[in-house]
Amino acid sequence: MKKIAFYTLGCKVNQVETEQLKEEFIHRGYEIVDFTDEADVYLINTCTVTHVSDRKSRAIIRRAARHPRALVAVTGCMVQVAAKELAGIEGIDLIVSNLDKENIAGIIEELDPEQPKPIVIEHLPDKDRRLRPVLYSQQHKRTRAFVKIQDGCESGCSYCIVPRARGPVRSKLPEHVMQEIEQLLSLGYREIVLTGIHSGFYGKDLDNWDLFRLLDKILTEIGGDYRLRLSSLEPLEVSQELINFIADNSTRMCRHFHIPLQSGSNDILKAMNRRYSREYYYDLLQGIAARIPGVALTTDIMVGFPGEYEKDFQDTYDLIDSLPFMDLHVFPYSRRPGTRAASMTPQVPPQEKQARSQKLLNLAQRKHDEFIASQIGQELTLLVEKKTGEQDYTGLSDNYIEVRFQSPHDLCGEIVQIRVEGINEGRVEGSLGKVVGEK
Repeated sequence: MKKIAFYTLGCKVNQVETEQLKEEFIHRGYEIVDFTDEADVYLINTCTVTHVSDRKSRAIIRRAARHPRALVAVTGCMVQVAAKELAGIEGIDLIVSNLDKENIAGIIEELDPEQPKPIVIEHLPDKDRRLRPVLYSQQHKRTRAFVKIQDGCESGCSYCIVPRARGPVRSKLPEHVMQEIEQLLSLGYREIVLTGIHSGFYGKDLDNWDLFRLLDKILTEIGGDYRLRLSSLEPLEVSQELINFIADNSTRMCRHFHIPLQSGSNDILKAMNRRYSREYYYDLLQGIAARIPGVALTTDIMVGFPGEYEKDFQDTYDLIDSLPFMDLHVFPYSRRPGTRAASMTPQVPPQEKQARSQKLLNLAQRKHDEFIASQIGQELTLLVEKKTGEQDYTGLSDNYIEVRFQSPHDLCGEIVQIRVEGINEGRVEGSLGKVVGEK
């Protein structure tokens, strides 16, 4: 039996696509092994969202190339924007574009060993090419399953390379989304995360479909004791209709919104081509918090965008401080060739980016602590993820809190009711209520 090892960099969509590839290779008789083990094939799914992602991708490729008898295949977003650069790295046998990623198993099996290396298969994403469904045959290590409902982005943010790497918006057909969810539930998963490069654009390329209609179809037609979680949504994609739907279905829709802010300065938002204001964002999140008690609000913040002066940073800090965030993902601006922001001035010095990032990370910790404190005494719905001791378990609540509790019963993979009792040594602790449904 041939062995294949995977290494995935980047976002949840990349991770989902790797899981899909694993299914395909298992179907073809391959054994999946760890990337540190000897394998016949090493497949690296790259990321290019920042220069750090590029550097990590190149390092992993060179690590795989130390196995001269193995076939080294590279795919993912870095291929889409830098295939020629990758072709210059010694030891790569196959370079496959994002568009052809789903066919990589067949491509590998049909390779001509006499053909000069590397073989480069490079196509641009096609808006008319539908995302195909994936039918999983086995449950993987995670307690939650991810369903990719959409690919591509057309927003045109001035700093972002993703539209070039992922192409135009393409939505998975609703019946194929339903098919995947039903299959995953049959394998025992209790939480389904709907993800995409730009999930809020779901249905833009389909007749009479959008994210709200998809969610309504799923909950109406697929019964059972499970819950849905949404991945990142852009501010202009969060409608009152969607907020009300999640509020009215809070037993099955996770109370969690990840809504990227990027900057709290109107001048910087305009330069980023983000198309909303700090005032719009503030009203949106306050409205969500008022409509859905206990909701977890998380966000992305980019520090050091070109032209970000101290006043702009302070606007960002003040806006974040005024909102009930549960968590922040803070990262420095990374100059990406081929984007409009790459030529913008002045560029913020690295040491200033680092100092501003640290201020926001300190604020993030305070906001997180405040949110956790607000949940003490509350009843939460928890997906039990792992057993950490003889009677000790941890799980993730619908509003994104990891809680530790005790039970004499085997509860891994179950959804349970938990009362948050307090914080002990930095860990949130709870007491067990009832188990929701059966496994």
